[in-house]
Amino acid sequence: MLTFQQIIMTLQTYWDAQGCALLQPYDMEVGAGTSHTATFLRAIGPEPWRAAYVQPSRRPKDGRYGENPNRLQHYYQYQVVLKPAPENILELYLGSLKALGLDLTQNDVRFVEDDWENPTLGAWGLGWEVWLNGMEVTQFTYFQQVGGLDCKPVLGEITYGIERLAMYLQQVENVYDLIWAEWPEHSSVNAATNETQSGRHILTYGDVFHQNEVEQSTYNFEQSNVELLFGFFNQYEMEAKRLIQAQLALPAYEMIMKAGHTFNLLDARGAISVTERAAYIGRIRGLSRQIAQAYYDSREKLGFPMLTRTPVPTQA
Repeated sequence: MLTFQQIIMTLQTYWDAQGCALLQPYDMEVGAGTSHTATFLRAIGPEPWRAAYVQPSRRPKDGRYGENPNRLQHYYQYQVVLKPAPENILELYLGSLKALGLDLTQNDVRFVEDDWENPTLGAWGLGWEVWLNGMEVTQFTYFQQVGGLDCKPVLGEITYGIERLAMYLQQVENVYDLIWAEWPEHSSVNAATNETQSGRHILTYGDVFHQNEVEQSTYNFEQSNVELLFGFFNQYEMEAKRLIQAQLALPAYEMIMKAGHTFNLLDARGAISVTERAAYIGRIRGLSRQIAQAYYDSREKLGFPMLTRTPVPTQA
């Protein structure tokens, strides 16, 4: 049985062999791996790109005080992006499931049509949910637009829900029962019986994250300072506009990520009405489009330097 961390390491090894750069998580609060610059910005323009990374993701509204067995406000995604999307991308994905020890002849793997959209990022794509024996474990998307710009060439995105995948592989019903890591304990001698004792040391997902879920849910729903958060949103928005004018797409993008997380906190707190919600999303989307164009322009000025790179062959 693979532990949670072994699942991640297995995916890292597999996608490294397929020519992906193994990157680190984006060091800001984001709602999904798509928001990492390695996906959102690298999907823009003609340059080839292949990367894989773990992304801690936050969705404040999904918190359940650690009481729900499969609903979290903080969780992990494993993100793979391939640009241009190779013809054998489905075979590559199925190969990753085999690497995790899944016998595809004994398990029901289904691709259920589910086109994807992120309104705040002005992004959408054609895709599928991947269901493993009736449970969604992966989202598969061919990006069509990002920041309102057409993706040429199309980028293929594979997003694994690591917790859900691990729950199936470990056959547990509660996310907090997942084994994060397991090690052999050092042998010791029982003083009373003079017998040698040995065993295993197990660290569970709950050991690592349960308290965080309880406390962050309390903050998200009860303790966040609404007035302060509204002020933060306006400041991040103003700073993003200033940075766009200065043609600094990457710092401006960070401000948008901060604004987006602040919006999600306000939404979780119930501080934004339905009509206000649409307006806030529109404000973020408008800036996302400007940032996407600024990033494209900056790469164009550099002559799209990665266009000259030799493509990496892949094998399923």
